[in-house]
Amino acid sequence: MTNPSERARMPSIRDVARLAGVSHQTVSRVLNDHPSIRPETKARVLDAIQVLDYRPNVAARALATSRSSTLGILSSTTGEFGPTSSIAGIEDAARAAGYAVSTLNIPDTTPEAIGAAVRQLVREHVDGIVVLAPQVRVFSVLRGMAVAVPFVSLQTASGSDGVTLSADQVAGARMITEYLIRLGHTDILHVAGPQDWIEAESRMRGYLDALRDADLPTFPPIRGDWTADFGYFAGQELARRRDFTAVFAANDVMAIGLMHGFRDAGLRVPADVSVVGFDDVPVAAHVAPPLTTVHQDFPELGRRAVQILLAQIRGEERPAFGPVAPVLCGRESAASR
Repeated sequence: MTNPSERARMPSIRDVARLAGVSHQTVSRVLNDHPSIRPETKARVLDAIQVLDYRPNVAARALATSRSSTLGILSSTTGEFGPTSSIAGIEDAARAAGYAVSTLNIPDTTPEAIGAAVRQLVREHVDGIVVLAPQVRVFSVLRGMAVAVPFVSLQTASGSDGVTLSADQVAGARMITEYLIRLGHTDILHVAGPQDWIEAESRMRGYLDALRDADLPTFPPIRGDWTADFGYFAGQELARRRDFTAVFAANDVMAIGLMHGFRDAGLRVPADVSVVGFDDVPVAAHVAPPLTTVHQDFPELGRRAVQILLAQIRGEERPAFGPVAPVLCGRESAASR
């Protein structure tokens, strides 16, 4: 029988080596991401680490190597699909590279809160930080700070400067607005995201650019809050106007609520009004009617962020990435006029 002290003992590096069939020196090299390790050996060691739930003694390793093999994520999101998917991509890529992840979510994005969060991650001896914050003010604060470790800004606006990664929201919004124009719509409304959100501003810009280039009238965007409840409310209110034939909602969740609001108000989608969204959330293909939207590879953004951050940590040349390209998903919620 196993006594309580044995059950309580945490797995050691030698336990990992025994399960993986390698030496403990090999496990150490995997943990330190040494380039001499063969991919199949690395995969075997990482599998053993996961099975045993082995957690390196971060403090001891930090003293020995000046590195903790931990990456920090500074996030100011509240569960939105894009940022959440990117965080999952960061975690997967970090784990594959032998790094742990410490995620710090800050609901308050005042300069004081942002500064305190960065300092906390630095105190945890993270080797680098991925900043995932969709509000413009967060990046304004970070630009004025002297961050003591390498960091990558993962934002979803257009443009990439090597340490800032982006999904091309402007191009995606233009793409889906132009799709509605090709279907014959000339009166297109936009239900936008909240003010100060980079995603909301970028998607609104793409919408306005497409209408301007087509010489079509523009309507004042309706500011939403990313929620289905707001979309439903907007659908109920807009059903009284009927001075439009299509609506581009800045995310799928609002678009799904919008369709519900239209349906309850007696409007048929797409027979009476076309609705399109943005993000391609998993449920978008399964609502009634299936939602036409824009797909963005948010997990890929997270994976790229880790590649750039690890290159900075190791003093290597950073890989160059352009914005992640959007993909139009034409389904049944939009029809010809």
